[in-house]
Amino acid sequence: MTTPAAPTERRVPEAVHRRRWAILGVLMLSLLIVVLDNSILNVAIKTISTPAPTGLGATQSELEWAINSYTLVFAGLLFTAGLLGDRLGRKKMLLAGLAVFGIGSALAAESGSPVQLIAFRAVMGLGAAFVMPATLAVLMNVFERDEQPKAIGIWAGGVGIAIAIGPITGGVLLDHFWWGSVFLINVPIVVIALGLMVWLVPDSRDPNPGRVDPVGVVLSVIGLVLLVYGIIKGGQLADFTDPQVLATIAAGLAVLAAFVVFEKRSDHPSVDVTYFKNKVFSAAIAAIALVFFALMGVTFFSVFYTQSVRGYSPLQTGLLMLPLAAAQMIFAPRARLVVDRFGNKATTTAGLVVLAAMLAAFATLDADTPIWLLEVIFFLMGAGMAHVMTPTSVVIMQALPREKAGSASALSNTFRQVGGALGIAILGSVLSTTYRDGIEDKLSQLPPAVRHTAGESIEATLGVAAKLGPNGKALVAPANDAFLHAMHLTALCGAGVAVVGAVIVALFLPGRPPAPQEGQEETELVTADH
Repeated sequence: MTTPAAPTERRVPEAVHRRRWAILGVLMLSLLIVVLDNSILNVAIKTISTPAPTGLGATQSELEWAINSYTLVFAGLLFTAGLLGDRLGRKKMLLAGLAVFGIGSALAAESGSPVQLIAFRAVMGLGAAFVMPATLAVLMNVFERDEQPKAIGIWAGGVGIAIAIGPITGGVLLDHFWWGSVFLINVPIVVIALGLMVWLVPDSRDPNPGRVDPVGVVLSVIGLVLLVYGIIKGGQLADFTDPQVLATIAAGLAVLAAFVVFEKRSDHPSVDVTYFKNKVFSAAIAAIALVFFALMGVTFFSVFYTQSVRGYSPLQTGLLMLPLAAAQMIFAPRARLVVDRFGNKATTTAGLVVLAAMLAAFATLDADTPIWLLEVIFFLMGAGMAHVMTPTSVVIMQALPREKAGSASALSNTFRQVGGALGIAILGSVLSTTYRDGIEDKLSQLPPAVRHTAGESIEATLGVAAKLGPNGKALVAPANDAFLHAMHLTALCGAGVAVVGAVIVALFLPGRPPAPQEGQEETELVTADH
């Protein structure tokens, strides 16, 4: 029996192939910092919302902006970052991105006001935009096609590690240091990652890179910022019929529509809209966006549930989120085995159904629910996510030729980030609008100026209650009740979004592929590349 001459088919140089797992480790460290930052910030939200000197006294809308300024810059520049990596070299983009991210982190740690924090988080987003697509693009170029699903599984597991380490690290830092330490911690990790990257990671680029598309980039950033600003403003005012809110949302949608039209006509688009003619590719992208829409919205309110309603410290909150991350770490690298057995469609649909059920389960939580129930919900959420993230990432990365790895990675990450930003904006606005409606009549005794501030979030209400002394104690129970009602409604909205995702992948993702016959493998590789 003769075996095919694999070495002649190998497209990765031998020297790079030998150190591919070490390179994957460095790429995961870079990814770790970018993901770690958002998961650390989730735990610090309550502290940053506390008045000075403990925090910055940020309002709920300022907190949403602190998260979304990073996400929007990140999402808006990912296409360009992917293209520049393809054109100038992915290693150069990784090094530059990490350096900017480190500088932004140091500046964010020293912020003196919520506005400064929002601005420096945007700088961090600029750096992260160049790191994220380059990690996956380098991965696709140092692993042979048969090892890519395994490598992507481990890479996705790295996201789980970051989600686990982030809240615990954040909790430990907030127990011992000031709130800015959650950003300063990034700096030494960036220095280590830069050193390892210079030493180990090879440079690669697309032999036929696209031209950079400045008009497309500007339109996408402006459109997203206007849309998200309108949604957050609507939540802040608890009125989505306000003319300013409607005008901003409409302007955002109009600019995004202009962006799509411009990209269709451009001969060098940031986003090649022809990719979306591939139903499998579109369904996988939609699934990732909807998962992050639901997840980011839920993690935003779960921190207030554990800290404000249940009274846990930031460190305890971080430890409570461990099951979510542990499940991702356990299942993400193994999800490809489930795909091999049952196919992409069954695996991803089941993952989204589990996620939807767990989001709906949040609607059953009260102030005295046994905490182990929350742990079970988090674990099953992580398991559901792992069985969505790994198969969809593989589908997206293998739907395009490997030279376009930067573009595929950028598209995947852009829709993930846009999904997350819209999740925080929309579900955050549902939360604050419902909360204000529930608490408003209890605040009628307060002066008008204080009444508006106190109604913005549970933290704002509890802050005002603390200043009123014994008279304020009467506000605590109604604040908890109003928050729980708002959380239940928001969780059900998130569950509905996950159900939509399940329907999309059930309709459009491919089922279990037939076992390839001998001699067919090469044909499949060619068709998968187009």
